[in-house]
Amino acid sequence: MSQQFKVAAVQAAPSFLDLEGGIKKAVQYIEQAANEGCKLVVFPETWLPGYPNQIWLGPVAWSIQFVAPYFQNSVEAGSDEDKALAKAARDNNIQVSMGLSERAGGSLYIAQWHYGEDGEIIKRRRKLKPTHVERTVFGEGDGSDLIVNDTSIGRIGQLSCWEHLQPLSKYAMYAQNEQIHCAAWPNLALYEGGAYALGHQVNNAASMLYAVEGGCYVVAACALVSEEQQNVLCEGDPLREQLCPLGGGYTKIYAPDGQSIGTELAHTEEGLVTAEIDLAMIAVAKAAADPAGHYSRPDVTRLMLNAKPQRPVMAFDETAGLISEVNEDAGSETAEAAE
Repeated sequence: MSQQFKVAAVQAAPSFLDLEGGIKKAVQYIEQAANEGCKLVVFPETWLPGYPNQIWLGPVAWSIQFVAPYFQNSVEAGSDEDKALAKAARDNNIQVSMGLSERAGGSLYIAQWHYGEDGEIIKRRRKLKPTHVERTVFGEGDGSDLIVNDTSIGRIGQLSCWEHLQPLSKYAMYAQNEQIHCAAWPNLALYEGGAYALGHQVNNAASMLYAVEGGCYVVAACALVSEEQQNVLCEGDPLREQLCPLGGGYTKIYAPDGQSIGTELAHTEEGLVTAEIDLAMIAVAKAAADPAGHYSRPDVTRLMLNAKPQRPVMAFDETAGLISEVNEDAGSETAEAAE
């Protein structure tokens, strides 16, 4: 039986350090994807308020000038910006996977927020381990962020950037029968010519391999660097401009057999990459190889997944024991049964 519908990935420069402008631009792409008949639209990594390329371009003493504006333009759960994205999903009857810098208390996290077509949150997840110098900006997620969710259009999961190079994290997702994977990538021109592993060849290969290993569709959204963003970050410095060139958008959609499907954009071009997908094809792919199913050897190798949220503060009562864990994401408490 065919289960066909259309999905979209956004390839666009962010409104760098301009959250209000970024929300407006995001709503426009959500509306465009819906008008083109898509059921899901996927945005790049930290597209709100833009990937912090500055951390790769100079010493900490120089890049610290961006700390306050980046923090101020990051997104809080429950904020007006969060509500605007939810409204756009609801008004356009489309699911949205948004890559953003999440602000919670005094910390930032590389996050992906999944909105249902009714505007309700399906999942807020955080990147488990920021990559290299990203750790100077962002905190870590936990095992509760390796979750695949049942939705009206299929089982959907999300990972960011080099999480696609983490074999155990990927395996945890495959084991949950993921059907559509939202892969969020930053621009892929950073250090172009000087660091092959950061380029589009390796990172698109990671998305393609994820599709084959997981037997799923991968919607790999990638941002690009605009002249405006380059001017802010490079300040006319030729060396920084060489390290942070224009473009770098290499958005792709991959089928479960690894094929690149759908429309194509040049790496300097903004727009949507769209494709028709058919979930029935997943059964064909997994008949050949299902690494977390019939093609596994659990008697030889197995994965242990701790999916419990890890919070920095736990509240105890002298008589009742553990009564809650403070959820710093939304400033609320999650009740637990006392032991």
